[in-house]
Amino acid sequence: MEWQIVPAGRVWVEPGGAMGLVPRPLWIEHQPVDVQQRTPMDLNCLLIFSEGKTILVDTGLGHKLDAKGEENWGMEWPEGTLVENLAKHGVTPEDVEIVIDTHLHADHSGGNTRLDGDRVVPTFPNAEYLVQRMEFADASHPDARTRGTYLPENFIPVWKNGQYRLLHGDTQVTSEVRTALTRGHTRGHQSVVLEDGENPPVLFVSDLASYAIHFAKTAWVTAYDVEPLETITTKTYWQKWALETGATLIFQHDAHIRTGRLILNERGRMEIETVTPGSIG
Repeated sequence: MEWQIVPAGRVWVEPGGAMGLVPRPLWIEHQPVDVQQRTPMDLNCLLIFSEGKTILVDTGLGHKLDAKGEENWGMEWPEGTLVENLAKHGVTPEDVEIVIDTHLHADHSGGNTRLDGDRVVPTFPNAEYLVQRMEFADASHPDARTRGTYLPENFIPVWKNGQYRLLHGDTQVTSEVRTALTRGHTRGHQSVVLEDGENPPVLFVSDLASYAIHFAKTAWVTAYDVEPLETITTKTYWQKWALETGATLIFQHDAHIRTGRLILNERGRMEIETVTPGSIG
């Protein structure tokens, strides 16, 4: 098994959303802001080669936004687009066989589809897209809070094309790759675990912890979380798992720490130790 982090752009967001109720003096050293008082949020995806399968986890915002939409997001591509970065690993959209949507918020699923003239079509025409059944239901029936991020054009064309498989909880994708329900950010949020039986596992955290500091600080949750108390409960379980296994943690949105390991410092407090990205197996 091999894996690679594949950048899909960067956005700049209001810290109030990303850091929630955490007081500014506590988070500012971890998440510096620009002159407009915005903090960066990377849109990193994960490319996995396992048992002959080419698997992509999440797809970023994509390229269907108009100029105003890109301005509102503060969208930029400092390392290139998702498709460009897949090509650096010899992968075309047609090569991707499985797309795992951790959830269907726009910044994670916008690249599921693309514009073809005036039509919206799946970006990965030969892929089976995997998402939790609960997540698909919530995205299909958004409420006043979520309709601004559950955008039908990001998943309905895939559904109409017969490319979705709806999951019912934790699911083994290959013998080395599995999804794990990590409820809190949304009811059907899932993370992805890589295990080869020999090396420490890898956890693609997604929005269980948007930034590395969120994973180390149990009570720190974003204002985006639909069920913040569930996030804390879920995070507590995975913190214990990460300490016991020495897992490599991939932080999807962190512009400063993309991969790390949870450790206990000399005071017995959890913190993230940065590790160099690589492959297992």
